[in-house]
Amino acid sequence: MATPLPPPPPPPLYPVPINPITSTTEPWPSPSHLAAATRTHRQGAFAISSRKLPISKAGPIEALERDVGIPIPEMIFGDNLVGVTHLPTGWRVEFNARDALDGVGKTGENMLRVAYAGEWSASREQTSAGIREVVRPFDWSYSTTYKGTDTASEKTNGSSDGGGSGGGRRWDFAPTTQPIPIELLKRRDPIRFFDDVMLYESELDDNGISVLSVKLRVHDERMLLLCRLYMRLDNVLCRIRDTRIYVDFLSEVVTREYVVKEASFNDVKQKLFISGVRPDGITVALRDANAIAAILPTIEQTLESVSLGAEAR
Repeated sequence: MATPLPPPPPPPLYPVPINPITSTTEPWPSPSHLAAATRTHRQGAFAISSRKLPISKAGPIEALERDVGIPIPEMIFGDNLVGVTHLPTGWRVEFNARDALDGVGKTGENMLRVAYAGEWSASREQTSAGIREVVRPFDWSYSTTYKGTDTASEKTNGSSDGGGSGGGRRWDFAPTTQPIPIELLKRRDPIRFFDDVMLYESELDDNGISVLSVKLRVHDERMLLLCRLYMRLDNVLCRIRDTRIYVDFLSEVVTREYVVKEASFNDVKQKLFISGVRPDGITVALRDANAIAAILPTIEQTLESVSLGAEAR
């Protein structure tokens, strides 16, 4: 006679949690999770870091809305970042969603409008739980002027034991005429580190798209970072705002280029058609930020650099 199977164990008194987060307001990720999710690559005197995590939860979104004072895009990656640090001086430039959203216009002065922009903005204010009062008009296209968050570290001249003149030195970007060497970047040098990090995205209530992302690639002697805002407001405007950070690891010079490109939506469609894009392919082309950037006219451009090499210290 077969031995009967033992009875199943009784169910647990409390459900076994699958997700360690028990509340939408619980702080997550924890510092240990943030550290584990951060990738860092050392090249020369620089440390390049990136972090990619899921879309922010309700609690952090509400806190961010209170902090920056505007409704938050539908897709916000509040824990993502890209940073470049010069280790000898502590100088750093970083790209993150919070500071980028803080660069969005909050007065409505340059706010773009569609036929029902007022209705859209009002609905966003009503559904943003983190903002309990009437929100001031803001640039609902999320066209930030963000160029990165740079820390111009102050270093004291003289020895570490307190000797020397005691003077200080700040490492700030200053205007330059030396452009980013595009030809060097076209070389097929080995890529030592690469990442593509999303900071935020909005579909502008089905009126287009506004997306901010950061790409970077590191080679043996140089690196290039591109923070790009691509905003397309259907039947109104196409806009590109690019911030490029170029680092020469040999000279330890960092160059920052900021470029603004834009044109009317109809002008962009016409240029695509003239370039050979078929009418049924224009909709697809309008989703390609690289294709649009190639045909948009430049309306603003600035060039800055900072020298961090030993001779400058």
